[in-house]
Amino acid sequence: MSYQTVLERCEILAGFTEDPSAITRRFLTAPVRQVHEQVGNWMRRAGMQVRIDAIGNIVGHYPGVSAETLVIGSHLDTVPNAGKYDGVLGVMLAIAAVESLAGKKLPFAIDVIGFSEEEGVRFAMPYLGSRAVAGTFDESFLQLKDADGTSLNDAIAQFGVDPREIPSASFRNRKIIGFIEAHIEQGPVLEGLNLPVGVVEAIAGQSKLTLIFTGRAGHAGTVPMNRRRDALAAAAEFIVEVEEIGKNIPGLVATVGQIFCLPGATNVIPANVKCSLDVRHAEDSTRSAVLAKIVDAGKSLAQRRQIDFRIDGRSDQPAVPMDRQISAFLAGAVKEQGISVHRLPSGAGHDAAIMAALCPVAMLFLRNPGGISHHPDESVLAGDVEIALAVLSSLIERLAQEHRS
Repeated sequence: MSYQTVLERCEILAGFTEDPSAITRRFLTAPVRQVHEQVGNWMRRAGMQVRIDAIGNIVGHYPGVSAETLVIGSHLDTVPNAGKYDGVLGVMLAIAAVESLAGKKLPFAIDVIGFSEEEGVRFAMPYLGSRAVAGTFDESFLQLKDADGTSLNDAIAQFGVDPREIPSASFRNRKIIGFIEAHIEQGPVLEGLNLPVGVVEAIAGQSKLTLIFTGRAGHAGTVPMNRRRDALAAAAEFIVEVEEIGKNIPGLVATVGQIFCLPGATNVIPANVKCSLDVRHAEDSTRSAVLAKIVDAGKSLAQRRQIDFRIDGRSDQPAVPMDRQISAFLAGAVKEQGISVHRLPSGAGHDAAIMAALCPVAMLFLRNPGGISHHPDESVLAGDVEIALAVLSSLIERLAQEHRS
């Protein structure tokens, strides 16, 4: 199958959406049935046996000489008003790579998975599909509810699969040799280097904090400037400090993406500000050290401004390094195409981070023109897709040769 067909299939799947004016396909909504029907047909054409598991993942199985299995895939859900390629492209490339085998038997089987949920949009819990496969799905998730009050348990049942069977979706009782995910970069690094593809070295660790600044309200027209305890002014200074600290640490990103101010009146000095903080780096020790420095900066400026500063909530996701051996095979496949190998971290999370609890993982990034993702303007270059398909096919052959030896 050609790379043009991969792109054509991404276009077809873009038409399966909850919103006729935009690509929006949340976990187990009606358009997912259309996606399963279409993707299932393509999988069968490639010589795969197809099933839908108890969390709604679509799985295509290409038999091998042994029961050992290589898993390749990505996700099929989207954010609201999405682009055509995030997740979907990786699944289409996987199907194309299997189809290019033309029935050839490998030392291992290949399972292509289109994960039902990665984005966390409908139930505010990401990676539901890959958690089930990796065997890390928590039964308590079934009580989560969407904006309409539908529980995850009921949504799964309404889709026609049995939530009680989710443990059977796990691959933990199988011999999995690795998981490969191809994905658009969702950033501008490869474009800046004029490279079509790159090898991911790690998925960055992430710390998310909710911070509270508490000052004192007062009349905007009567309280002198030198007597104010303005929570918003303190938060503003903190945000600039976060940016400055982040700029000086290679590979680190630090973001304040949400801010809420009370009482929120034009003529009242802000008394309370709640804001988010998101810090990411491929090395957990670096992330932890920088986070401590940022928090200390917040405490220091709050003391100087006579403002109360506290952490109201925190979650941490450790970095996930890619498997060295499979990544080395992947780098060799890139070199085979005459492309310089650039290794880069992923600042965004991916199903590969969850699958790492099950087996060795590796990721291939494709250039993302403009670095635009989660947006209708998301794009890829046809030539890059051609190279990515060749790299993925070469990787499969390299792994097969390794298993034959």
